[in-house]
Amino acid sequence: MTPGARVAAAAGILEAMIGGARPEQALSHWARGSRYAGSKDRAAVRDLVFDAWRRRRSYGVLGGGDTGRALMLGAIRARGEDPRVLMSGERHDLGPPTADEAAGALDTASAAVRVDMPDWAFERLCDVYGDEAVQISAALQDRAPVFLRVNLGKTSVSDAQKCLSEDGILTEPHDDVRTALRVTENERRVKVSRAYLDGLVELQDASSQAAMAALPLTDGMRVLDYCAGGGGKSLAMAALAKIEVDAHDANPARMKDLPERARRGGHEIAVVSDPSETAPYDLVLVDAPCSGSGTWRRDPDGKWRLTAEGLADFPTLQASILCDAAKRIRANGILAYATCSIFPDENSNMIAQFVTQHPQLRLSFEKQWLPTTNGDGFYLAILEGV
Repeated sequence: MTPGARVAAAAGILEAMIGGARPEQALSHWARGSRYAGSKDRAAVRDLVFDAWRRRRSYGVLGGGDTGRALMLGAIRARGEDPRVLMSGERHDLGPPTADEAAGALDTASAAVRVDMPDWAFERLCDVYGDEAVQISAALQDRAPVFLRVNLGKTSVSDAQKCLSEDGILTEPHDDVRTALRVTENERRVKVSRAYLDGLVELQDASSQAAMAALPLTDGMRVLDYCAGGGGKSLAMAALAKIEVDAHDANPARMKDLPERARRGGHEIAVVSDPSETAPYDLVLVDAPCSGSGTWRRDPDGKWRLTAEGLADFPTLQASILCDAAKRIRANGILAYATCSIFPDENSNMIAQFVTQHPQLRLSFEKQWLPTTNGDGFYLAILEGV
């Protein structure tokens, strides 16, 4: 595919998304009907689509509308390129811009538009973070960095880097998280690399790694990952101490790859369907369902679909899950609560109310990571029995 044809394909996919299709659904539909597109074409089109979807509001201003074509026109203008080169009207290219498709003035648009945030969400962030809301929102406009967690039970950070480099994958250590490597080149090769297949590294965001490192894990503990999902945090905890880790999720299908991932990493993680039968535990981790706002650069569709009303529903669900999880800890045990959210409604505010209603637990640790080039937005609270 030519660069212009990739732009045209991305515009069509974006149009489907504007009509309500999920990104993966729209991309898969296009790929099935575009057998001529090679792997590099599909990757390039995917990047164009997600870049435009992250910056839907600002690209819309620059492109003069909110259609797939307008978003791609805005993307080209944002890069300072001449749209007529990629929108020539020849072969599979989109037609050239018309007089009605003049760029809007982004510098006079609202702050929420300039940082590509829904008005209600930006107002909420401003109320909480003040002027820092602009910086937080701007971080979510760009593609997320790719981080790997080095399995220190199998290798060292330097040896993992060397092994990755043999497959052309370049990395650099994280300044604050000793297990984390930032991928700087050839990130798409990670899952076929020897380091990954041999369990030397796992894909995991640096903030999530930092949160797991903050847990008070000691040898001999029995630990339950209560909302395990794919099991990344189960694996991270198992690598930090000689502990027994059980994994549970309300949707067991999410954990289907966990046994193989544990095998690669050299861990023994039991998948349990009913934690009440295996309780009590020394520590229970609840990585609760949430808005995902700290990871919106990975899932920009979530940013545009979430409403203020939808956000208000999460704390009730989260508190309910915490109540259930609290029943699984031993006397004076530890309950850890995590989300990938940056809204206090789901984090500090919810935990403060929960502790008030559960005086047998006290808050011993709390931290909010904000999305930056060093990791996603993430929250951790540690509650200890008294």
